[in-house]
Amino acid sequence: MRKIGVIYSGHESHYRTFHEPKFNQYITKLIYHPDFLETDLDDLDVLIVPSQLNYQLLLSSVEKIRAFAENGGIIVAFGPQPWNWIPAQHWEERMTNFWWWLDKDASSGLVLQNPAHPLFNGYLSLVDCTWHQHGVFWPPEHADILIATEDGGAVLYIDAHSTAGKWIVTTLDPDFHFGSYFMPATERFFEGFFPYLAYGTI
Repeated sequence: MRKIGVIYSGHESHYRTFHEPKFNQYITKLIYHPDFLETDLDDLDVLIVPSQLNYQLLLSSVEKIRAFAENGGIIVAFGPQPWNWIPAQHWEERMTNFWWWLDKDASSGLVLQNPAHPLFNGYLSLVDCTWHQHGVFWPPEHADILIATEDGGAVLYIDAHSTAGKWIVTTLDPDFHFGSYFMPATERFFEGFFPYLAYGTI
């Protein structure tokens, strides 16, 4: 089992999400964000960078996060990321349609770009990853895009080439929505995603 660390803001949605027992069982270390720079990461294999972090603290953490990746670690980045700290990051903000599912013949606009990827072999389905989007990434050509919008923007991708480690980057923000008691799909997402991080082929 991989050892997973989570940068933890302390706000209520993060508290609920990362203290929920069925998810917390996979977490080796919750790292309060103001203490991050002084925290030893050598015992971790995976570092989760949630959405909704204080951007000043996040930007001050970038060098240490990248060093973790250069040492072979796996970085998971959730949610909209308008600040350039992810390798070769190209973020495009888009209007969010929170109520697309009420439309006639509703479509989320999401597609599986790589349905054969191990993430979708018993861990997650597209339905588990579907609520709404805040934007897309346009990752480097070497990235493996797993979920995209119909026009090719990346909603979830893996970059295994920009550093010695791997980056799992998604515009999805399940940490916020599960912790806010909003969006049932986010519970299913974490029920599959945490076991994948702990045991799956990344």
